[in-house]
Amino acid sequence: MLKISQIGPDTRTVTLRLEGRIVGPWVAELQHSCQGVLTGDRSLTLHLADVEFMDAPGVALLSNLRARGVSLLYCPPFAAEQLKAIANS
Repeated sequence: MLKISQIGPDTRTVTLRLEGRIVGPWVAELQHSCQGVLTGDRSLTLHLADVEFMDAPGVALLSNLRARGVSLLYCPPFAAEQLKAIANS
């Protein structure tokens, strides 16, 4: 399960806090949530401190979002290593 919640007021930069696992159907849900922000001409930041696990599609999504200018904050060490591995491949 993945909980997605918005932190702070809705301004030019939206911060989404993610809690749980970025796996399976939750990858598509996260993509949908992010796309809604990005198509609204706002910048996006993802707060990842409470992410417990990501599967390969979850890692690919975060990598693609980062390439689109999305900021990843408080990335847990395991997630940072997965993102680094995909960037180097």
